[in-house]
Amino acid sequence: MKLAIVNPFQSRHAWLLATILFVGCGQQAAQNKAPVEITRATACSLDGMTLADYPGPKAQIHYDGQAAPAYFCDLMEMFDITLKPEQARKVVAIYVQDMGQTQWEEPKGHWIDAKSAYYVVGSKKMGSMGPTFGSFAKEDDAKQFANTNGGKVYKFGEITPEMAALDGGALHDQHM
Repeated sequence: MKLAIVNPFQSRHAWLLATILFVGCGQQAAQNKAPVEITRATACSLDGMTLADYPGPKAQIHYDGQAAPAYFCDLMEMFDITLKPEQARKVVAIYVQDMGQTQWEEPKGHWIDAKSAYYVVGSKKMGSMGPTFGSFAKEDDAKQFANTNGGKVYKFGEITPEMAALDGGALHDQHM
């Protein structure tokens, strides 16, 4: 009895399947980007400010095809970038810090998915650029923060470009 060894890559369909699996694995790896902790030298992608020097939650955006994330010293900056219609780069992941788990004056670690977070808009707390949003993993933590510091709780999809305007638009929102 003679055994035939078949090369599965001789078939066009096998090559197509292998290509789909390879590309799919690459996309899955890109979408599983983990947050990267800031250091004393980490600077804001917009203005070069050193993140560790300022209070309030920080943000990082991971773009497709970019090895390192873009960092933001203030959530207003992150929302200003992500909510602009001209934003053309593919965003793979966005992380913010859970202020229910870290200190406002010197936030460290506790990165959470920005799209699942709760945000307090219009509080009296200041960030690197003045008034900013607070970010929280738990809605109860956000509500407690708002009760203590003022503001209103929103989900990611409820934040509007006007609320995140870097010219102080959040301060002038008549709905808060």
